[in-house]
Amino acid sequence: MRRYYEWVSQLPGIKLGNKGDVKNAVFVGYPSGFDFTFVFWYFMSFVGESPFGFAALDVKSYASAHLRQGYFQTTKKTMPKDWFPKDMAHTHVAVEDAAEQGELFMNILIRNLSGK
Repeated sequence: MRRYYEWVSQLPGIKLGNKGDVKNAVFVGYPSGFDFTFVFWYFMSFVGESPFGFAALDVKSYASAHLRQGYFQTTKKTMPKDWFPKDMAHTHVAVEDAAEQGELFMNILIRNLSGK
């Protein structure tokens, strides 16, 4: 968890406080309600602080807003196929799922910023 904290603190755009604490990281997950709680507990238990504070963004909620449709109508089946990584299988292996979710989020973000 310490190495994870240090990795987050070295990401581009991250601002650090006077004590080297992370000030502006946002946890992104799908579903963030489960993933964030789990990761936050481990940070607090083993590092003593979370680099994310209480900042978490849910990919499904973000997709719902981008698509302008209800939360329960927004599912992976109703999302545009080009949002998903073409070379990744959904394996339910945590690190592979995290990479898939990260790419999904970035694809939504890119389309949102481009106005598509």
